[in-house]
Order: sequence, then structure tokens, then C-alpha cells
Amino acid sequence: MTNNEESQVKAGEESRQPEIIYCPGCNKLDSFNWLKHLPPEVADNQIVEVRFKNTRKGFYLNVNNLRLETGDIVAVEASPGHDIGRISLTGPLVREQMKKLKVMPSSAELKKVYRKAKPVDLQKWEEAKSLEIPVMLRTRAIAAELKLNMKISDVEYQGDKTKAIFYYIADERVDFRQLIRILADEFKIRVEMRQIGARQEAGRVGGIGSCGRELCCATFITSFSSVTTSHAKYQELSLNPQKLAGQCGKLKCCLNYEFDCYMDAQKSFPPRDIPLELAGKTLYYQKTEVHKGLFWYSTEPGTAMNLVAVPVQRVKEIQEMNRKGVKPELLIDEIPGDKPSESADILGKDSLTRFDTVNSNREGRSRKFHHRKKRKHNQKKDG
Repeated sequence: MTNNEESQVKAGEESRQPEIIYCPGCNKLDSFNWLKHLPPEVADNQIVEVRFKNTRKGFYLNVNNLRLETGDIVAVEASPGHDIGRISLTGPLVREQMKKLKVMPSSAELKKVYRKAKPVDLQKWEEAKSLEIPVMLRTRAIAAELKLNMKISDVEYQGDKTKAIFYYIADERVDFRQLIRILADEFKIRVEMRQIGARQEAGRVGGIGSCGRELCCATFITSFSSVTTSHAKYQELSLNPQKLAGQCGKLKCCLNYEFDCYMDAQKSFPPRDIPLELAGKTLYYQKTEVHKGLFWYSTEPGTAMNLVAVPVQRVKEIQEMNRKGVKPELLIDEIPGDKPSESADILGKDSLTRFDTVNSNREGRSRKFHHRKKRKHNQKKDG
């Protein structure tokens, strides 16, 4: 191989970039563009949504009228320098997203999209990302030396390696001015400290919840509503902190999802702290099955012994009768002569010998097959 051929091969290997495949739906806080099939004349790409590391997103102006699609890597305006991100949303749906997040689409507030990322931009971006974990570990060590009561949870470098955002968690106010000076001198970058909560940290790190799915905070939740133990109490859930806590150590956000449904279902329920007075015994409330409309009572207060399920309507009737001084004989009205029907074992599932006849038939068929095969073999030998 000549020198020219060797140089061409080396140049080809250097110019060959690793293929970056974008998979919609597999990214944190990904959005489904249900208006992407609109014709180009209707689609408006003047404003696009750009996603950066983990859950950080922003809206940018496409001042150069670039043909941008979801998944394209672009260089955008930053302060200072430029940043590298991926297009996460285009078209008319961007305006709807801005209305939802209450972002005013004024050109003075939005920064610009410079260009589609070049190989040089991608190379510098990969170098910046490779520095994030070592810098985070070193920053944690420096914070421990300075005895700062804070946890550095993540570091995000800007695409041009001139700035880094340090995300931290702290229970109280922290004076990190000395920490910023040390970081700026050691890493030669501009430092920005950004405080986040435990739920935001779980959303940035990601993971799998106890339900087996990806964390809600890492997939679609953008604003975190307050969750209290009353949400679990009204849904008749066990007040076990280990079962109610999520990956962040706080109460699970999914306790909010069905809370309103449970509250609406319980509006017509009678009071639960009133015992049911029957002729000869008293029943005490234990628990509720909200969507089935059942109250469970026991004969002893505070213990779940001899539990009996009573429909909500019947509870109302008994409480009304008790107010009038009447104690019913029966807890649940029974229709005379109405007996539960016995279930017939049609398929013979309860029989212990239900497979014996089947097996004997199979054995008989296999025996006949072997005899027939042996007879044919003997006939061939005689012939």
C-alpha cells in the first residue's frame, strides 16, 4: 500500500463519525408530536424546543429558517458561548407547549439556534460530557473538605466546555462562594450553582419504580405537586413509609393520580366512626373498599376479627334505624328460600384421576403404532 492510499484510509477513519440514533419515546420528558403530519406550509418551525442533558429543556428561535426535525443536534445560543442540544419538538405543538408552561413567545426573551452541529461541535461536546463524572466526584471531595452541608448530585457541561452547571441538594442555606472560586481556578470554567430538590434529582438520574416502569418524574412530570399521608389515608393504603416512598425518599407522586376519584366516590359515604347496633351485638368499623362500596366491620373494636362486609346503602339504613332506637335483627337483609347455588364441576377439575383415561388411551395408541411399525419391518425382511 502506497503512502497516498494509507493517508486516504486514515483520513476516512478520522472523518467517520459514530452514528447517533434517536429513538422517540426513550428519552426523559419526551413529547409525542401528534401534529407532525401537517404539510410544510402549515407547520411553523420559527420556534423549536431543544432538550439538553436529562430534563433540561428550552425554547429557541430558528432565525436562519433551518430545516429542523425532531432528533437533530443543533448549536444554540448560550451565555456565554454556545451550547449543544437535541431538537425535541417542532411545529405548531411548540406553541401549545409554551402556553402550557406559560412562556411568552417574544423574540427578546428567546435565544437563537445558530446551526446544525458540525463534527467539530460534536467532538467537543463528547469531550465535555466525558469530564462530567470526574468533575462531579472531585467537587464532592472539595465540598467535604470545606465542610459544606450539601450534596453535588450532577454536573452538566456546556457544549463548548466554557461553563458548567453544578446541581446540588441542601436542607438549609449554604455559603458556597469559596467553593465557586476553587472550582473556577481548578477547572478553568465558569461555574453556575443550581439547587434542586430530591424529586428533581430522581428525575435527572432516572430509574425504575416499584411498579416496574420508568420513574414518572423522568418521563412526563414537569411540575411536582405536594403529596401528604392523607392522600394514602383516603385511598385506604397502608401507612408504611417503605411502601409509600419512591426512589427519591419522598412520598410517591402517583398517590395524586387517583386521589380525586377516591374523594368523589366517598362524598356519599356515611360517617365511619358510628358503630352499628344490632340485636345482641355491636359492630365496629375497620376499613373501606371505596370502589366496591363496602364497609368492613368487626365484633371487637381495634381488632380485625370476624370481619363482615356491609354495603354502604345498608350501613346508611342501619344508622338511620339506630337513631330512631331500633336495632335490626339481621345485618344484611336475606330473601327467604334464596340459597346460593352450588357450582357444578363441569370439566372435572376436582377429580384426581381425570388424566388417567387420557394417558391410557395415549399408551394404547402408541402401543398399536409400534406393533404396526414392527410388522412392516418384518414384512420387508421376508420380502
